[in-house]
Amino acid sequence: MLGAYLEGNVGNWGDAGVITAFPHFDHHEPVIPEPSPEGRRRYRTIWISDIHLGTRGCNAEMLIDFLDSTDSETMYLVGDIIDGWRLKKKFYWPPAHNDIVWRILKRAKRGTRIVYIPGNHDEMFRQFSGLSFGGVEIRRAAFHETADGRKLMVIHGDEFDGVMLAHRWLAFVGDALYTATMGLSHWVNVVRRRLGLPYWSLSKMAKHKVKNAVEFIYRYEEVVARAAAARKVDGVVCGHIHTAEFRMFDGVEYWNDGDWVEGCTALVEHFDGSMEILHWPEEMARRQARAERALGEADETLACAA
Repeated sequence: MLGAYLEGNVGNWGDAGVITAFPHFDHHEPVIPEPSPEGRRRYRTIWISDIHLGTRGCNAEMLIDFLDSTDSETMYLVGDIIDGWRLKKKFYWPPAHNDIVWRILKRAKRGTRIVYIPGNHDEMFRQFSGLSFGGVEIRRAAFHETADGRKLMVIHGDEFDGVMLAHRWLAFVGDALYTATMGLSHWVNVVRRRLGLPYWSLSKMAKHKVKNAVEFIYRYEEVVARAAAARKVDGVVCGHIHTAEFRMFDGVEYWNDGDWVEGCTALVEHFDGSMEILHWPEEMARRQARAERALGEADETLACAA
């Protein structure tokens, strides 16, 4: 399995053998069985990023639910899919993380075009840009044309993060603090689940409350949008800052697909070219509410019949 392979090679990311293991991964069966693709929501394109496989903060079960509920002609993996920073420090790879990789490779096998743009946490895969493995294309960046003819640049986005560019050491300090916050958030949600409460992100709330974080996010969005304008495209899709968002900057579309650690969001393109950010915890809550209503209505019908 991939987890065992990574554990044996975690100190040697530069070895091309890390890549050659992936094409054979779809020979294994997932621990969480995949339901039939029938009945899934169909989209033209799906963008997801910042999954951070190999960390406890990854909401693997929620992402599996998303993958089992949706399908698309093209899927972009917009960086930080595997967290090499964390795996180098401490190995962590539960079966659910295997299941996510299995599902992605299974999509490629079924004919979905999968484009993987490594980020800063999985930068060890950037050296393989231009190659394909297991039906997954690795690219440093990509350009996507929507159904209605708009051209979008697709990048992870760490290229435009001032902290990453000027003070890489500070980025690692920030990552350690972020990991501690996510650990606290995990236990908060363990308690919430036992109380029957929905998922809630502590770090997401904190970012929206702290003025400096809000200012950083806005500056980042503006810089990325300007870079897209300089490349004469209509917009940009990125990840990196774990904040799903749509903004317009001087006629340039800025889309961030968010993450699967805090917000659990994805960006999708419908078949008419329109785009939408899906907040999956809310989607799951609505689905649960519909199921409970249907069950209640069925109980009422049976009571009336009796």
